[in-house]
Amino acid sequence: METGFTKWIIVVTVVLCVLLELIDTSIVNVALTQMMGNLSATQQEVTWVVAAYGIANVIVIPMTGFLAEQFGRKNYFFFSVVLFTLASMACGQSTNLWELVAFRFIQGIGGGALMATSQAILIDTFPPKQLPLGQALFGMGVIIGPTIGPTLGGYIVDNYDWPWIFYVNVPVGILAAIFTLAFIRDPERIKNAIPRPLREIDWAGIFLLILGVGSLQLVLEQGETEDWFESAYINSFALLAAIGLLGFIWRELTAKAPIVDLRVLGKSRNLAVGSVLSFVLGFGMFASVFILPIFTQRILGFTAAQTGYMLLPGALASGFMMPVIGKMLQAGVPQKVMIPIGFLIFFGFTFWMANVISPTAGESDFFWPLMVRGLGMGLIFLPITTMSLAGLKGKDAGQAAGLTGMIRQLGGSFGVAIVGTYLERSIAQNRISPLAHISLYDTATVQRIQAFTQNFMAHGFPFEQAQKQAYYALEGILMKQVSIITYSQVFAMIGLFFVVCLPLVLLIKRAKTTEKIDLNAAH
Repeated sequence: METGFTKWIIVVTVVLCVLLELIDTSIVNVALTQMMGNLSATQQEVTWVVAAYGIANVIVIPMTGFLAEQFGRKNYFFFSVVLFTLASMACGQSTNLWELVAFRFIQGIGGGALMATSQAILIDTFPPKQLPLGQALFGMGVIIGPTIGPTLGGYIVDNYDWPWIFYVNVPVGILAAIFTLAFIRDPERIKNAIPRPLREIDWAGIFLLILGVGSLQLVLEQGETEDWFESAYINSFALLAAIGLLGFIWRELTAKAPIVDLRVLGKSRNLAVGSVLSFVLGFGMFASVFILPIFTQRILGFTAAQTGYMLLPGALASGFMMPVIGKMLQAGVPQKVMIPIGFLIFFGFTFWMANVISPTAGESDFFWPLMVRGLGMGLIFLPITTMSLAGLKGKDAGQAAGLTGMIRQLGGSFGVAIVGTYLERSIAQNRISPLAHISLYDTATVQRIQAFTQNFMAHGFPFEQAQKQAYYALEGILMKQVSIITYSQVFAMIGLFFVVCLPLVLLIKRAKTTEKIDLNAAH
């Protein structure tokens, strides 16, 4: 355990690294249009900038326990920080799309390690009675990171050029690398550990993990762009994902020294339940951050920066709530009580959003719903994390941290993929119903078209062009109304998913919140 100045320097270092990793999952989204123009890429091609990072993340996260034990936690963390920083610089220097995609994949390899290993370092830094506080500080980065990404990205894109969304990582990465060398130390068990010989490493497990999880993430990232299972490309990778995942599960349950020990799920009921709840958390956290910027920018005409500033207060509120929730856990408030309250608060957020959405909504209308979201996320994330890892020791705790991190990321990918697909297809379906009330034989429709036509003629358009513009205007009004209905349905769907999953909380086994989580053996 560390104390005094060293302890808080370590806290600052690892929380900054978590923020870097998660900010980069969303910061590029607001710069894709600019990248398309500068790199001569199509909209379909540029999505690989996002996909490459996500695929690398989910492959690396479950392996962090093994890699940290094999090479030493401090060495592995330092290497990951340096790799992430150098890859960030290289991303900004990229001269074509596929060069950028390659460096984003490398950046994702470094970034995936930062999150799980940071959690291990924080937990190892705090004494058992302060573990909820350590988890709370980690949670601040996890909750704030994905939300602050669009804010920072929007500001940079509006005021500078897209490479700067990568360059901003460099000074923070250099500082984190220096602090890692100076202050972070390996626990005794890792110092004394003998690296596994190359011939004894679970190479089959690594291959099946890359094949299964990597293919699944690719399907989720690219499915909507490729029209899902109408594409032979997506069907092929879906088959590879199924083969890889089934083979990976079989291999890790039967291998003597698995790369990811899935048997730990059978040792702790709370970990098994916590893994499912982590998926639900990731689904809601990433899907809600994904859908709201699309609505405000497409329908309300907000800039990327406006949307980011709108999201920021709720994210900060969630971050500041983390230490408070950590104190509540430390005082003995059970996770089995806090998690359902968090689920219900998040459901309240989605119900509120479903009713707030309108053509005239402004930034102030979203302020309090987003504050409620921040409170709900805090009450869900921290209790799930502490509940999942409590009571596990040595390698089991390290494996559990990697598994829950991967599952949370996959939950986010499923959330974004499902919500994106539902949004696009439901808008097309919802457009059909109002068409029954729009006809050239309908008096109100004819009057509206005539009014639009006269308005355009008053602005100098000839009659035929004015009438054509009138039809376009009517179509715009129709699509705006249909889109509002669909966005409202999406928020309701996310909230319903949380309510349906609420009974899982009944499976949680009561455990002491201050029970030691021994991660000395891992990371």
